[in-house]
Amino acid sequence: MSLHADKPMFRQYLELKGQVPDALLFFRMGDFYELFFEDAQLAAGLLDLTLTARMKDSPEPVPMAGVPHHAAKSYIVSLVDQGHKVAIAEQVEDPKLARGIVRRAITRVVTPGLAFDPDDLAPREACWIAALVHLGETWGLALLDASTGDLRVADLDDRAAALDELSRAEVREAVLPEDLALDETLSAALGGIATTAVDPGWFEVEGARRDLCERLRVADLEGFGCGELGPALGAAAALVAYAERATHARLSHLRGIRSHQLSGFMVLDQPTRRNLEILRPMTGRGRKGSLLDLMDRTRTSGGGRLLREWLTWPLLERDRIERRLERVDALVESTSLRTEIRSALAAVADLERIAGKLAAGTAGPRGVAALRRSLDAVPGVFDKIARSPELSPLVPADLCGEVAADIGTWLVDEPPIQLTEGGLILPGIDPELDELVALARGGRSTLAQLESREREATGIGSLKVRYNKVFGYFLEVTRANLHRVPEHYLRKQTLTNSERYITPELKELEERVLGADERRKALEHERFLQLRERLSGAVPRLQAVAQAVAELDVYAGLAELAVDRRYVRPTVDGSRELVIKGGRHPVVESQELGESFVPNDLTLRPKDRRLVILTGPNMSGKSTVMRQAALIALMAQIGSFVPADSARVGVCDRIFTRVGASDDLASGRSTFMVEMSETANILHHATDRSLVILDEIGRGTSTYDGLSIAWAVAEDLHDRIRARTLFATHYHELLELADVRPGVHNLSVAVSEWGERILFLRRLKEGGASRSYGIQCARLAGMPLPVVARAKKLLVRLEKHAGDAPTPQLGLFAAAPRAEPEPMPDPLRVALAEIDPDALSPRDALALLYRLKDVASEEDPA
Repeated sequence: MSLHADKPMFRQYLELKGQVPDALLFFRMGDFYELFFEDAQLAAGLLDLTLTARMKDSPEPVPMAGVPHHAAKSYIVSLVDQGHKVAIAEQVEDPKLARGIVRRAITRVVTPGLAFDPDDLAPREACWIAALVHLGETWGLALLDASTGDLRVADLDDRAAALDELSRAEVREAVLPEDLALDETLSAALGGIATTAVDPGWFEVEGARRDLCERLRVADLEGFGCGELGPALGAAAALVAYAERATHARLSHLRGIRSHQLSGFMVLDQPTRRNLEILRPMTGRGRKGSLLDLMDRTRTSGGGRLLREWLTWPLLERDRIERRLERVDALVESTSLRTEIRSALAAVADLERIAGKLAAGTAGPRGVAALRRSLDAVPGVFDKIARSPELSPLVPADLCGEVAADIGTWLVDEPPIQLTEGGLILPGIDPELDELVALARGGRSTLAQLESREREATGIGSLKVRYNKVFGYFLEVTRANLHRVPEHYLRKQTLTNSERYITPELKELEERVLGADERRKALEHERFLQLRERLSGAVPRLQAVAQAVAELDVYAGLAELAVDRRYVRPTVDGSRELVIKGGRHPVVESQELGESFVPNDLTLRPKDRRLVILTGPNMSGKSTVMRQAALIALMAQIGSFVPADSARVGVCDRIFTRVGASDDLASGRSTFMVEMSETANILHHATDRSLVILDEIGRGTSTYDGLSIAWAVAEDLHDRIRARTLFATHYHELLELADVRPGVHNLSVAVSEWGERILFLRRLKEGGASRSYGIQCARLAGMPLPVVARAKKLLVRLEKHAGDAPTPQLGLFAAAPRAEPEPMPDPLRVALAEIDPDALSPRDALALLYRLKDVASEEDPA
């Protein structure tokens, strides 16, 4: 690029580009941001921009693409969403005063973890950026949401735990020391997370400790629970330094530093979060169909983010869980209190992110006005809970009333978006500003008098005084009246149908009016900046109010959910039991599926039911029963009521699920290998306090291999790990485990048969299923009838062959001899025998009656 370096503009561009080699450089030139060289070629393709060139006639034309400065935000957001960084180089001196090329400087770098504007973020999601480092065997992790000032740290035992926390927080960007960034296995494990490498010196622990103490104005970090941490503090200091360099602003709104040790939270690995569809469904985009979508009844953005956090990190401490349950219970019991709180919360804006913008000096007039309205509503929110023993501890000591008063004294109720257009400050508060407003208004009144006087003097009734930004004020005369124009009028512009003129009097008046108006706008701007600076000193107190509002919002939302969906308060204790009466799947029961949801009872206990073998045909509801048990435990441990008639949950340290699988093409792993890896992870990490959900282990390989693996896994979970386990299978041989292991219990999903048809009763019953009904399920799925008929014949032949042939691989299971098939029972009698009338609601009874009527009315296929 030596040819281009000789040009002052390109020399300046290349110098700035050298500061941010990994970012696309938006170079301000007048009303446009321009990109050059490789940046232009890349951005043109990503943003569908026209690619042109500078120095077209030179041997080396410079590729160029640009976007208008007023529309740049959307283009920057698009590039960042696609995983790129964008550096913004602004003109930092007045072009009119510049000697030679205008001086420019990089004013900020926008990255996937550091948004251009918090308003661009999903309001109900945190925006986490992380730093990761390891020292010996310990891995240090720091998480930062720059939009709210939330900084968390943890020292972790191994890389797997650190990576899982990055995944659990849905981190958008990771900052790594340069040596760690070169680790190819780590880069592969980070997947789609954008990474940035920095000098390893940024992570030095003792320097980080001193820097954090100085920043937080404390002698040590003991008060934050972080005094004993090591690499995590280095990660925190590196993360803060990176964020401040990128944003070119000090993170003065950091709340402090929070210890994020995993010992206080339930572990939910990535397969479990996916299989339970906690934050988003496995199919489709967005969150519709997820547990979060169902549970989120919050009225504020901060409340929505906090609920998402609670679902991501369920609690292990019973005292904290009980405290949450008590607060939800208090709002369940008082309909009027709950309704009043939720109504008042609807007026509260996103206090956390407004506070963050105040600290950064980027809050606009409308954000500040929204802050005032919110603070005016806050006392009404907390007054309602002041007399509640359970809820009163949430009331902040300071509701920032003087902050709202300061804003209300200066700022108009509905300010404009722009800072520089005036109309910001209330009249009567600033004499100097009032004088300028009066002068500008008086000038306009004088202009109206001048227009009337000139019409009378010239006899031109259509003469008008007009204004535009190019010519200022002028007198406009239609072409039909040009013969009446006095000689002292000075022609300014000729149009098709009129002429425009000025006079010395009009020019003098223009200078007075426009001068006053410009001075007024400048003074309003100055007064607003002074107000914003004063408000920035209240950021820590505003954050405390925001946190209290968000927490109360979550409790009120959970209470509303409990009342609306008929949830009950669970009992959470220190046992290793899970006892659910009338349990329901919270998401499935809310969907319109054409049939009433059938509740089920389920008990897991160490002595005789710690491992339940669950059998039944496909589509009968096995997976739903297992998932609902896991979701009820999870909901209980965030402090929520649960979908059941009653529930007792012994605290689960982890929930593991192995439900379904697919090929991992990116890593070259088959479905079976994914299944085995996930199962191995469970066996390595589950404890006797874990809840394990396993569905069809071993189905991805041959029958005998799969059965052997499933059997061995079940034995290990029962004998060594002793975890509470639900084990769904089509290997009916596993039912024999109940005969030889005291903690194994068999359950199945009830099915009624009618000739070649089956009716799913969706209800658990004691004992195992006698068959899998695979061919009947295939028929229900729409398999062509000739194929179904052929499958039936082959099944008879295979079963006969299996009965005649020796089965040495299954000898260790001591399979019982096959009994002669019994005559098929009356399906209506079977279905009726499975019904517990006392457990049916009127709605369930009516739905079941219709299903039985359908069975009775079907023709016998034979």
